Amino acid sequence: MSTTPLLDLSPDELLSTTRAVRKRLDLERPVPMEAVRECLSLALQAPTGSNAQGWHFVLVTQAEKRRALAELYRKAFAVYRDMPVSAHRAESEAADPAYAAQMTRVVSSAEHLAENLERVPVHLIPCVAGRLDQVQGPGAVLAQASLYGSILPAVWSFMLAARSRGLGTAWTTLHLMHEKEAADLLGIPYDEITQVALVPLAWTIGTDFKPARRKPMEDVVHLNEW
Repeated sequence: MSTTPLLDLSPDELLSTTRAVRKRLDLERPVPMEAVRECLSLALQAPTGSNAQGWHFVLVTQAEKRRALAELYRKAFAVYRDMPVSAHRAESEAADPAYAAQMTRVVSSAEHLAENLERVPVHLIPCVAGRLDQVQGPGAVLAQASLYGSILPAVWSFMLAARSRGLGTAWTTLHLMHEKEAADLLGIPYDEITQVALVPLAWTIGTDFKPARRKPMEDVVHLNEW
């Protein structure tokens, strides 16, 4: 039973309005640990490969450690800006005006998060037991899918649970450019445990999120063959 009030959202509304929240994270309002634990209790009900439950969740609330993580994130963000897969590149190369406008908003919000990450009251670092650094050959894709498939559903459940309570999240991975440094900072056994993301968590400013503009279904759905 949740002690944190839930928003009046249908399942479809919850699934279609759980946004990557950056500019609308409330950087001043503390997040009670009880609300975080409620979200984690739902995350732990997610499916996991072979029921191994090799997941771990590192919660970072200390200001000094949040600041250190933010510095790692900003160092990686400086590299990301010029990468071919960056939102900045997508914005500059967009031919569709509507898509370009959307990407302008994405870039602006991404820059805002990079500048203010240490001010977000809770950082969640989801992890999973095992490493894939040396896995090669035909089994590599299977190993990757199995490892990440055993933690990503749990994190998405966490993000949905957060949204239903008026909390905002964003899936970020840039700090993984410096995963070893983050592991040393947080005492994570790097040789045994893989970090998969850094999820900032805060109350949202307002709760009126809407479905996002997406590609037409016909462009991405393939029936029986590609």
